[in-house]
Amino acid sequence: MSTTWSLVGIGLRQPHAQDLLRLRSPELGFLEVHSENFFADGGPALDVLDQMRALYPISLHGVGLSLGSASGLDAAHLDRLARLVARINPVRVSDHASFARVSPAGPDQAGAVHASDLLPLAFTPASQDVLVANIQQVQDRLKRPILIENLSAYMAYQDDEIAEVDFLVQTCRRAGCQLLLDLNNLVVNGLNRARRATWQHTPGVEPDRAQALTKARAEALDFVWSIPAGMVGEIHLAGFRWAAPDRLIIDDHSQRIHPTVWEVYAQTLAHLDEVPTLIEWDVDLPPLAVLLDEARLAAQALAQHRGEAEHESID
Repeated sequence: MSTTWSLVGIGLRQPHAQDLLRLRSPELGFLEVHSENFFADGGPALDVLDQMRALYPISLHGVGLSLGSASGLDAAHLDRLARLVARINPVRVSDHASFARVSPAGPDQAGAVHASDLLPLAFTPASQDVLVANIQQVQDRLKRPILIENLSAYMAYQDDEIAEVDFLVQTCRRAGCQLLLDLNNLVVNGLNRARRATWQHTPGVEPDRAQALTKARAEALDFVWSIPAGMVGEIHLAGFRWAAPDRLIIDDHSQRIHPTVWEVYAQTLAHLDEVPTLIEWDVDLPPLAVLLDEARLAAQALAQHRGEAEHESID
């Protein structure tokens, strides 16, 4: 039986590259990179990725496909992604259930603009039709299924008709893709809902943190328990920074993983079983040892789940 370390990866960031090449850690299960950082036809970044690929499985995680765009996909972007996939042969390819690309003159016209951010989708049948069609176009081009990630969203639409989890589950079924489940995003969204609810009565006042965390945990678990087994192909874990009382919490991947997120992770494993798990850290990057320690905690959670599952099967 493989160790649970084989299911755990970290995001590859340039300051850690040489340490990872030197350590050649046999424990890490995979490295994940942002696809767009390696779209050039050559150069030192791609050379490093080729070296990493010889040591670790690579997962490609994109931020620029704009899968929910009614203006359609950027053909040049998709071509560059296809070339990278062919070169790296990643274990997974993923992007977000969001949009960023808009063509003011219409979907078939030149002059598209890109928001350089991950903007939330309206949870409507029409929006889902666009998302499914774009996912299928990507999968046809790459000749493989992809994963779509749930978003940390700082706004919602009045015309939402479908619960987010139902929207994503239906999308995965229709498009034949899988879900990349970001548990930190679920908790951050719940905390921000608690803030907005408090601000309706007392603007600028922060809700009781313990109560907000309890509610965010419950909402995250409701989301997780609504996902069918086998649909999630990867889990993301990350940390967030508490914001000022009058500000929303931003999913900035700048801290160690919050205890509430670890609690949700343990319950997620109980529902979905073992799933490849990534530790994300993008801002205020710590020494590599800190990321490896977070990866160790994820491996421990997986091992504990495996032991409990084996015990139940014996009983």
